[in-house]
Amino acid sequence: MNRRFRLRKNADFQRVRREGKSYAHPLVVLVVAPNNVQRVRVGVAAGRSVGHAVQRNRAKRRLREIMRPLLPHLPAGYDLLLIARRPAAKAEFAALRQAVLTLLQRAHLLPQDDPKTETVSIS
Repeated sequence: MNRRFRLRKNADFQRVRREGKSYAHPLVVLVVAPNNVQRVRVGVAAGRSVGHAVQRNRAKRRLREIMRPLLPHLPAGYDLLLIARRPAAKAEFAALRQAVLTLLQRAHLLPQDDPKTETVSIS
Protein backbone atom coordinates (compact mmCIF):
# COMPACT_ATOMS: atom_id res chain seq x y z
CA MET A 1 0.00 0.00 0.00
CA ASN A 2 1.33 3.40 -0.97
CA ARG A 3 2.56 5.51 1.97
CA ARG A 4 0.25 8.41 1.19
CA PHE A 5 -2.72 6.14 1.93
CA ARG A 6 -1.36 5.05 5.32
CA LEU A 7 -1.79 6.41 8.81
CA ARG A 8 1.69 6.79 10.25
CA LYS A 9 1.53 9.11 13.24
CA ASN A 10 0.64 7.90 16.69
CA ALA A 11 -1.59 10.95 17.12
CA ASP A 12 -3.62 9.90 14.08
CA PHE A 13 -4.06 6.37 15.46
CA GLN A 14 -5.19 7.79 18.82
CA ARG A 15 -7.60 10.24 17.16
CA VAL A 16 -9.23 7.47 15.11
CA ARG A 17 -9.58 5.28 18.20
CA ARG A 18 -11.03 8.16 20.23
CA GLU A 19 -13.39 9.69 17.65
CA GLY A 20 -14.16 6.77 15.35
CA LYS A 21 -16.96 4.26 15.22
CA SER A 22 -15.88 0.65 15.57
CA TYR A 23 -17.13 -2.48 13.87
CA ALA A 24 -16.09 -5.85 15.26
CA HIS A 25 -15.49 -9.26 13.70
CA PRO A 26 -13.83 -12.28 15.33
CA LEU A 27 -10.72 -11.74 13.16
CA VAL A 28 -10.49 -7.96 12.82
CA VAL A 29 -11.83 -4.73 14.29
CA LEU A 30 -12.46 -1.78 11.97
CA VAL A 31 -12.53 1.77 13.34
CA VAL A 32 -13.74 4.53 10.99
CA ALA A 33 -13.32 8.27 11.56
CA PRO A 34 -13.77 11.22 9.19
CA ASN A 35 -10.66 13.16 8.23
CA ASN A 36 -9.89 16.51 6.62
CA VAL A 37 -7.88 14.96 3.80
CA GLN A 38 -9.58 14.19 0.50
CA ARG A 39 -8.44 10.57 0.43
CA VAL A 40 -8.77 7.42 2.45
CA ARG A 41 -5.97 6.64 4.86
CA VAL A 42 -5.54 3.21 6.43
CA GLY A 43 -3.69 2.24 9.58
CA VAL A 44 -3.04 -1.33 10.66
CA ALA A 45 -2.28 -2.48 14.19
CA ALA A 46 -1.68 -5.80 15.90
CA GLY A 47 -1.20 -6.01 19.65
CA ARG A 48 0.89 -8.49 21.57
CA SER A 49 -2.12 -10.74 22.02
CA VAL A 50 -1.82 -11.64 18.31
CA GLY A 51 1.53 -13.32 18.93
CA HIS A 52 5.23 -12.68 18.66
CA ALA A 53 6.70 -10.06 16.32
CA VAL A 54 6.74 -12.36 13.30
CA GLN A 55 3.04 -13.21 13.66
CA ARG A 56 2.06 -9.58 14.32
CA ASN A 57 3.98 -8.34 11.28
CA ARG A 58 2.52 -11.08 9.09
CA ALA A 59 -1.02 -10.19 10.18
CA LYS A 60 -0.37 -6.50 9.44
CA ARG A 61 1.15 -7.25 6.00
CA ARG A 62 -1.84 -9.37 5.07
CA LEU A 63 -4.32 -6.68 6.14
CA ARG A 64 -2.45 -4.02 4.16
CA GLU A 65 -2.44 -6.28 1.10
CA ILE A 66 -6.19 -6.86 1.45
CA MET A 67 -6.81 -3.10 1.56
CA ARG A 68 -4.51 -2.18 -1.35
CA PRO A 69 -6.86 -3.13 -4.23
CA LEU A 70 -9.92 -1.86 -2.33
CA LEU A 71 -8.66 1.73 -1.91
CA PRO A 72 -9.97 3.02 -5.27
CA HIS A 73 -13.47 1.76 -4.37
CA LEU A 74 -13.67 3.51 -0.97
CA PRO A 75 -15.13 7.01 -0.55
CA ALA A 76 -12.63 9.78 0.25
CA GLY A 77 -12.50 11.57 3.56
CA TYR A 78 -12.12 8.70 6.03
CA ASP A 79 -9.37 7.30 8.21
CA LEU A 80 -9.63 3.56 8.72
CA LEU A 81 -7.91 1.58 11.42
CA LEU A 82 -7.74 -2.21 11.15
CA ILE A 83 -6.85 -3.98 14.38
CA ALA A 84 -5.92 -7.65 14.09
CA ARG A 85 -7.29 -10.01 16.70
CA ARG A 86 -5.59 -13.18 17.92
CA PRO A 87 -7.25 -15.58 15.40
CA ALA A 88 -6.13 -13.36 12.48
CA ALA A 89 -2.58 -14.69 12.79
CA LYS A 90 -3.67 -18.21 11.83
CA ALA A 91 -6.65 -17.44 9.62
CA GLU A 92 -6.70 -18.21 5.91
CA PHE A 93 -6.12 -15.22 3.64
CA ALA A 94 -9.57 -15.63 2.04
CA ALA A 95 -11.27 -15.65 5.45
CA LEU A 96 -9.38 -12.52 6.49
CA ARG A 97 -10.30 -10.80 3.22
CA GLN A 98 -13.96 -11.72 3.66
CA ALA A 99 -13.90 -10.37 7.22
CA VAL A 100 -12.52 -7.01 6.01
CA LEU A 101 -15.10 -6.82 3.20
CA THR A 102 -17.90 -7.58 5.66
CA LEU A 103 -16.73 -4.85 8.03
CA LEU A 104 -16.42 -2.29 5.22
CA GLN A 105 -19.96 -3.12 4.11
CA ARG A 106 -21.28 -2.81 7.67
CA ALA A 107 -19.61 0.61 7.90
CA HIS A 108 -21.36 1.59 4.63
CA LEU A 109 -18.04 2.21 2.90
CA LEU A 110 -18.70 -0.47 0.28
CA PRO A 111 -22.07 -1.35 -1.24
CA GLN A 112 -23.53 -4.68 -0.12
CA ASP A 113 -23.30 -6.35 -3.53
CA ASP A 114 -20.59 -4.36 -5.26
CA PRO A 115 -19.39 -6.41 -8.24
CA LYS A 116 -16.13 -4.41 -8.25
CA THR A 117 -15.11 -5.78 -4.88
CA GLU A 118 -15.96 -9.34 -5.85
CA THR A 119 -13.75 -9.26 -8.93
CA VAL A 120 -10.81 -7.45 -7.37
CA SER A 121 -7.90 -9.79 -7.79
CA ILE A 122 -5.38 -10.01 -5.03
CA SER A 123 -2.27 -11.60 -6.38
